[in-house]
This record gives sequence, C-alpha cells and structure tokens, in this order.
Amino acid sequence: MGDKGLDFKHKEVVNVKDGKRLGFVQDVCADLETGMITSIIVPGNNKILNIFSQNNDIVIPWQNIKCIGEDLIIVEI
Repeated sequence: MGDKGLDFKHKEVVNVKDGKRLGFVQDVCADLETGMITSIIVPGNNKILNIFSQNNDIVIPWQNIKCIGEDLIIVEI
C-alpha cells in the first residue's frame, strides 16, 4: 500500500515562534460541504495529569500551518 498524503496522525507539530514541540496530531477538522481541512488538533499540556479536567486540546486553524513535511508540521501560534 502507498502512503496517504494526509496521514497527519504520524506527524509532530512544532511552533515556529518558540520552537516548542506541541505533540502529534490527534484529529483533523474539515468543512463537510467543501471537503477542505479547517484545523488540526493536538493534545494540550499535561494531558495525563488533567485526565479528570476539561478538554485542553490545542486547535490550530489551517491558516496557521506554515509547512507540512514528511514527519513534521510547522505552525505559527
């Protein structure tokens, strides 16, 4: 089988502003009418420690994605 071009779950997200590794893509949101990706979601800080607290995932709008590489996504947030 060939690679899927949009297999984001195996890509790590890095913020270009501070070089911080945000984690691996957890989910992708899309506009169902157009089929366009609108954002990606990465787990928030201390996910294990916040198991009983509110969802603190980081939603990154598509326009904040600067570059998508083979194993890395560069964002600006």
